[in-house]
Amino acid sequence: MKKPVIRLAVCLLAICSLLLTTTFVTQADAAPKYRWKLAQTWGTGFPIFGDAVIKMADMVKEMSNGEMEIRIDSSNKHKAAFGILDMVKAGQYEMGHSASYYWKGKDRNTLFFTTMPFGMIAPEQYAWFYYGGGMELMKEVYDRHGVYSYPGGNTSNQMGGWFQKEIKSLADLKGLKMRIPGFAGEVLAKLGVVVTNIAPGELYTALDRGTIDALEWVGPSLDLNMGFHKIAPYYYTGWHEPATELQFMVNSKKFDALPKHLQAIVETAMKLAAYDMYARSYNDSAENWDKIAADYPNVKIKTFPKEVIAAMKAENDKLLKETASKDPVFKKIYDAQTAYMKKARRWTEISDYAYLKDNLE
Repeated sequence: MKKPVIRLAVCLLAICSLLLTTTFVTQADAAPKYRWKLAQTWGTGFPIFGDAVIKMADMVKEMSNGEMEIRIDSSNKHKAAFGILDMVKAGQYEMGHSASYYWKGKDRNTLFFTTMPFGMIAPEQYAWFYYGGGMELMKEVYDRHGVYSYPGGNTSNQMGGWFQKEIKSLADLKGLKMRIPGFAGEVLAKLGVVVTNIAPGELYTALDRGTIDALEWVGPSLDLNMGFHKIAPYYYTGWHEPATELQFMVNSKKFDALPKHLQAIVETAMKLAAYDMYARSYNDSAENWDKIAADYPNVKIKTFPKEVIAAMKAENDKLLKETASKDPVFKKIYDAQTAYMKKARRWTEISDYAYLKDNLE
């Protein structure tokens, strides 16, 4: 009788041990040690931009073996599409995803880390960020706000916008009501445009109801889904955002408190998600460009007249120099970007531009 009892006891112990181990694993999966929240400017289910954030959070969870999780709150929940910087700075959210030029009212030097009119294209800008001193300059600016800023995904060259009426001359800009953010908005304001900034979820309604006469958003990758082609037939090529980089923000105190291995995981996940968004955005723009040509023949693709482009360039240069003369940090970043673009553009001209020019003509 003793041997069966002993065998039964051993089996029960083995089963208990297995159950305990399974319980601990399940508890570890269900209860990560670090739970963070991220606020984004974009609404629930917003494609490409929102997908990049989800990809980043998923990678953090997977690479950390469930030790860290990041909950994503869209603008539908926190109701502050343009309040991301303040919420991350205050520690209300550990992270955010938005665009740096939205904070120009708080700090004009944040403009440079999204894109600038007539500035660098995406490959040039990424090279500047990671190998030309851009990350260091961005850190200098955002250290004042208690936030670390990282590239958060690039749209590549954006289109110049959707217009309900054709722009034939500078006179057509006078009194035009347009949604356009960043430094480009200031440039157009100098040319008589009534500039406003509207949250993404409100753009279609504003254009449809006549609150605005024109808007710029991104490009075919996202514009087609927004339905702008239904109410504004003129689609202009770009000048204002040649390399629009979104932004991941992290509260610096919260980040510094993370173990080193989790810091590395978060940084790696952000970098990979950002580049993946760039590739996805380019792909979707190419696919949707074909759809516009095939399915929406009413859309008229236009380029701004030469006199309009010349006036934009002149006002842009004037504004840059005026602002740089008043703000030494602005001047420092402006000079750094100008010098790097001059160097990088020489290579762009002899490589990509020469190749395209020879094969497109």
